[in-house]
Amino acid sequence: MPRVSVFPESPKLPSTQLRNPRNNTNKLKDTRFDSFKTWSGRLERQLSVLRGKEQEPISPPSPSIETIPVNRYFDALEGPELDSLKASEEIILPEDRKWPFLLRFPISSFGICLGVSSQAIMWKKLATSASTKFLHISLKANLGLWCISAALMVIISFIYALKIIFYFEAVRREYYHPVRVNFFFAPWISLLFLALGVPTSIAQNLHTSLWYILMTPIFCLEVKLYGQWMSGGQRRLSKVANPSNHLSIVGNFVGALLGASMGLTEGPIFFFAVGLAHYIVMFVTLYQRLPTNDTLPKELHPVFFLFVAAPSVASIAWATIQGSFDQGSRIAYFIALFLYFSLAVRINFFRGFKFSLAWWAYTFPMTGAAIATIRYSLVVTNLVTKCLAIILCGLSTLTVTTLLVTTIIHAFFLGDLFPNDISIAINKRPKITQKWYLGNSDSKNIDQYLKYVDSFQAKDTESSLTYQNSSS
Repeated sequence: MPRVSVFPESPKLPSTQLRNPRNNTNKLKDTRFDSFKTWSGRLERQLSVLRGKEQEPISPPSPSIETIPVNRYFDALEGPELDSLKASEEIILPEDRKWPFLLRFPISSFGICLGVSSQAIMWKKLATSASTKFLHISLKANLGLWCISAALMVIISFIYALKIIFYFEAVRREYYHPVRVNFFFAPWISLLFLALGVPTSIAQNLHTSLWYILMTPIFCLEVKLYGQWMSGGQRRLSKVANPSNHLSIVGNFVGALLGASMGLTEGPIFFFAVGLAHYIVMFVTLYQRLPTNDTLPKELHPVFFLFVAAPSVASIAWATIQGSFDQGSRIAYFIALFLYFSLAVRINFFRGFKFSLAWWAYTFPMTGAAIATIRYSLVVTNLVTKCLAIILCGLSTLTVTTLLVTTIIHAFFLGDLFPNDISIAINKRPKITQKWYLGNSDSKNIDQYLKYVDSFQAKDTESSLTYQNSSS
């Protein structure tokens, strides 16, 4: 027999593949993340060409990305934060491997900026307030904390900007998520905190145009979010109410505080009025825990401290607008102080669960209460108010320091700070399940069976069926 028929020659590989064996693994590349890439990965290929890498074969264009309706999140996810996939759903990203870092980096990471930047304001107040002059605190503490918070803001904003560039679909899913959308206020609130805590050695007086620049995106987000709360549907407040909704309210009071400190009048009063109206409605909705809202698991108990944030900042904002810590400011301050104490005494309620980014919800509410106490001690000057201000400031500083060290350990040493983000990896359409029928039962028996299974899943399903008597 001819040699060729017995030992066929192997196909010759191109010289480029012989020189670079990595090109042979292109076909084995996991493409399940491509649906989240911006423009189906075209931007990534263009950057690879600019770096001098050989361009991979261009895959056919993917279909246009559809926006996931809000009811899809409620149908596919479960839990108070809508971050757990139901057993009946099928995830579109692999669960057996760690996803790319940008896909795992959530918008809630800006909570770190909120905690550290609020500390810069607190230490500035401790150094300049007349009621705490006896502590002899230097403004260098404010300068150091402000620089650290500014650096964190730049780093986290840069990382999330990369996520917007390379994985825009993931950012869009976070924006349409009924709970995650509240964290889009966090970057702008952090910038407001940085403006309030800016050291006097850097800037004595900030230009009023800064206030308009920072409040414009907050106003746009509020027009969209508050309109959805009021108009009903799947995004009505009783459906999506969650303690993280306080972030959308705190922005109004922090903006009013910054505007009033710059000498503005109408703008700060406008945002304060809008925030007060929606805070009253949201407070009642969250406080009574409607039947449509699930009980928060232990891992999310720290977000209960967000109840303290809004009234604390509101008391300082109204005092700045009015020029004195009057009765209105004291009412808001006493509400915040009572909520603070009612949560602080429940020690068992805030322990026994794993560390996560949700723990940063402790920080800026505690700092806001401490700053409000410093402002209150200027009006009611006695030993009790001074001691209370020192205690709350010490607890706030200890909490922020502990969380910052713990976050660094989990991020760089343990590597478990950013798990796979299941809440953005849901299918656009529900999983198709096979329908089962009960033999020769008629439609009436089938309807009776389905109604029973929906309402009494824990009981015996056979006892719910009422079969008709038949001779066969």
